Amino acid sequence: MAAPARSLTRRRPMSERLIESLLFLAAVLGILTTIGIVAVLLFETIEFFQQVDPIAFFTGTTWSASIKPYAYGVLALISGTVLVAVIAMVIAIPLGLLSAVLLSEYATPRIRNTVKPVLETIAGIPTIVLGFFGLYFLAPNILIPLIGPDNIGVFSALSAGIMVGVLVTPLIASISEDAMRAVPRGLREGAYAMGATKFEVVRKVVFPAALSGIMASIILAMSRAIGETMVVVLAAGTKPQLSLNPLESVQTMTAFIVQISLGDTPQGSVQFLSLFAVAMVLFVMTFVLNLISGWFVRRYRTAY
Repeated sequence: MAAPARSLTRRRPMSERLIESLLFLAAVLGILTTIGIVAVLLFETIEFFQQVDPIAFFTGTTWSASIKPYAYGVLALISGTVLVAVIAMVIAIPLGLLSAVLLSEYATPRIRNTVKPVLETIAGIPTIVLGFFGLYFLAPNILIPLIGPDNIGVFSALSAGIMVGVLVTPLIASISEDAMRAVPRGLREGAYAMGATKFEVVRKVVFPAALSGIMASIILAMSRAIGETMVVVLAAGTKPQLSLNPLESVQTMTAFIVQISLGDTPQGSVQFLSLFAVAMVLFVMTFVLNLISGWFVRRYRTAY
């Protein structure tokens, strides 16, 4: 049986075998690129920790990589990153899930054909445009008059979090809608036959059946919010501090990476190497979130 199979393989057109080889090379190239990125981050991070105490790096609360006295307490950057991401998720989760429910369960084809392109348009807006919107419109025209100039400034975690929340809302809405529409119609009709209302069907049938996809969308959106760069660079500020106050200016890990990458820091210095250490922490955080997302999908996936 093996010989005929090999002969059939040889009989395939040259173009098909060439395409298969190109696809294989593309997959290998992607894997090698990922390994290379991780290797560079790891090598530079080890070199950084040869000059900076790792315990002080992971437990310190003061970050000052550009101004003396130098301090490398990454918790100040992590707190700003997490604060902005949490604010973003507080906004994006309800908006995204409500949009998904509307598109999947309540919207007529006409409404769906109107709302979905709007969501996709929001997802296509360049992040730097959202950052400028938060800096020059949201903060001075809405947040400062509403909260007061003595309580919030132009740069704040709240402003950045709101704009990042707007940015990741379409991600949650799109993936969650796909998960809800994948629920078999027979489950809905069975619930209706038992006297359930529309809202009860959504809450007790559709949501539990689509839970894996919904949670995956939320975790992926969280990863996107943590890794966002231009919005937080423009709207959150450049003040690294350990704070849970959303009204204060903060600096995220991505904003610090942009700051060091501008070219003013000598290459090979401790300040330059700190870029790779922060990037490694960011990589580990997003990697763990992706692992959690994959585990959740496998654990709660429902096969129909």
